[in-house]
Amino acid sequence: MIPLLIQSEAAEPLMLPDSVQKAHLMEAVTKITNTDYRQLLVDLANEAMWVGLKIVLALLIWWVGRWIIRKLLAMLERLFIRRNIEASLRKFLHNVANVAMSLMLILSVVQTLGVNITSILALFASATLAIGMALSGTMQNFAGGVMILLLKPYRVGDFISAQGQSGTVKEIMLFSTCIETIDKQTIYIPNSSISTAIIDNYSVSELRRADITVSIAYGDDVDVARAEILALIKADERILAEPAPVVVVSALADSSVNLSVRMWVRNGDYWGVINDMNERIYKVLPTKGIHFPFPQLDVHVHNE
Repeated sequence: MIPLLIQSEAAEPLMLPDSVQKAHLMEAVTKITNTDYRQLLVDLANEAMWVGLKIVLALLIWWVGRWIIRKLLAMLERLFIRRNIEASLRKFLHNVANVAMSLMLILSVVQTLGVNITSILALFASATLAIGMALSGTMQNFAGGVMILLLKPYRVGDFISAQGQSGTVKEIMLFSTCIETIDKQTIYIPNSSISTAIIDNYSVSELRRADITVSIAYGDDVDVARAEILALIKADERILAEPAPVVVVSALADSSVNLSVRMWVRNGDYWGVINDMNERIYKVLPTKGIHFPFPQLDVHVHNE
């Protein structure tokens, strides 16, 4: 135990005597007085000049890079137009190319300034993973947008019905689809939901069948009603002769005989033909002795 105590006491730092402290102080003063300040200033000036040169070079790379990116994007846009690439897909590819080239330019500028981009890339990858996990729903919308642009179930300008909404597609964005309804409401539908939903695209086919139901009273002449409706159809140039329009008895309802009018029109004429035919049928048929019945209930009372 005694040797250990002696060893521990010997290991403790001892306070330096005044003579040694004075010697160290004099050595430090000597170093300071012997320093070549002129050379120090020259070194600092050279270093500042080198840093300034790197900053100027980085700014020059940024300016030239942005100019090249704009030229490349313009060339890419002309190529897309020449290849007749659909507008929504064209805009998507334009944005992706812009982001990719801008990111490469930023990394080049940072590397020119002397920053190690390896650590930045590692940090960016980790941040991307964390953001992706936090925004999983947004990433699903992005994936849905990519699938829509690739599979093309609808295009800009198509009239569709999906997710309980109907309207004209105005823009297909990365995360949502913008449609404009008939009454000029703007609705944004998330791509993740619309890409997996049932979509009615009314603009894919050039032709569309317009159906109208006409109810006439029991006892009225069906042949007269059919002949008058076919005459009205023949007089409308928007209704195609082939496929031929038909008027058939579709149901014997409680208060009426229902006639189904089926005619083929071009997509752009669909609503106009339906509205005009409804009005013409309402005005013409009563003049030919055809009546439009009201819902009615016959009650028979028996006296006992």
